[in-house]
This record gives sequence, structure tokens and C-alpha cells, in this order.
Amino acid sequence: MTNPTAAMLVIGDEILSGRTRDANMHHLAGQLTEHGIDLREVRVVSDDRDAIINAVRALSEAYDTVFTSGGIGPTHDDITADCIAAAFGDGIGVRADAAALLQAHYDRNGQEFNEARQRMARIPDSATLIDNPVSVAPGFTLKNVHVMAGVPSVFQAMVASVLPTLTGGAPLPSESYRINRGEGDIAGPLGDLAKAYPDLSIGSYPFQKDGKYGANIVIRGQDGAMVAAALSALKDAFPE
Repeated sequence: MTNPTAAMLVIGDEILSGRTRDANMHHLAGQLTEHGIDLREVRVVSDDRDAIINAVRALSEAYDTVFTSGGIGPTHDDITADCIAAAFGDGIGVRADAAALLQAHYDRNGQEFNEARQRMARIPDSATLIDNPVSVAPGFTLKNVHVMAGVPSVFQAMVASVLPTLTGGAPLPSESYRINRGEGDIAGPLGDLAKAYPDLSIGSYPFQKDGKYGANIVIRGQDGAMVAAALSALKDAFPE
């Protein structure tokens, strides 16, 4: 039985310009692996309406679950919520449930729930809210798309809210092995190993340290015994 699949859509000009380093993909990948959900694709798009809509539709059709990050704040360029609604032909407006959460939050802090902040309560009509224990402003789920903030602490909290609601599979067993030889020396045997174990993912991650070359080999797959057998074969080919 194969594990459910997922994709991530990272939204924001600040990511593409290099002004902001995205940390959310790394966190999500680790969490999904533990939950037995295979992250198969990550896309990054600008704050462009058509680009967001097209990417959401494509990823939603191709994978079991989609996570987005970014673009649900109070500023003019936070257009994700409207784009998600448009992608699925849903209406959108300031929702009473989301507005009530935010109104109470700003009242507690003695701040005005002004027009800009009300933008964070714009939620598609058919969506369900995602809890945000960090800054209250909710994310939301529409169909199989989970829409989350880009701020890492908020994104992580929203992921923690959503993951228990998803059907996971078996966490993928993984083994790693360090080989102190260059990739040119190990490419042939690694290729043979990959052919011998076509159901496994075998990755080579090169490094250079103190003028010497090497690679960390990572073997992953759903069958733990098969992963162990491939690791044993790798060690036989390249003894420590």
C-alpha cells in the first residue's frame, strides 16, 4: 500500500527575490515523513493571481493534499485567500467566525480591529478554519488545500493543527552511510544498487572536507528489510 501524497506551494515575491529564506519546506517535509505522507513536489510562485490559481488547481488535482504558505496577512499583496477561492469557484468575504476570533484578540490587546486587519478574516465560504494559537489569525482548508501563514512559527503551529486530521501511511525507514570517496568513484556501483532495488530511493549527497571528497548515501523505502539489505550491500561494496 502506497502512502498518501502531498505537495507544497510557497507564495511570495520575497522568497523569489532572495530577501527571505524559506524555512517552512524543511519543517513540513520532516513532519510529513513522520506522518507517513510523501511530499512529492514543492513550487514557489510570486504574488501573482494567475500564477497562484493555476498552481493550486494543478497541485490539488495531482496530489492527495496540498499545503500553501504565505500571502494571508493584512497587506495589499496578501492575495492568497482570494486566489484559493477563485481556483475552486467559491465565494469569499469577511467571515463572522474568523472576525470574532480576531476582534476578541485585538480587544484584549487594546488595538483597533481596523480595515487592514479585517482582511485576515476574509475566508472562502466553504472553507473550514485552521487554528492559529500563535497570533490568532486563522488559516483555512478548502477541499484538499490547507492554506497557512508564511511566518515560520505560525506555519508550524498550523501544521500541528492539521496533521492529526490527515490519514497517514507508514513512516519511511531510512538509513544513511558515509563514503569517503568522490562521486565519480562510486557512481557505477550506486547505479547497480539502484537497479537491484528499484523500489527504494537511493540518494547521493556529496561533501568536501579538509580537501577530501566524499558522499553521504541515503536509502529510503517502505520496506524496512529491503532498506537494510540495500545498506548491507552498499557496505560490502564500500567497507569503512
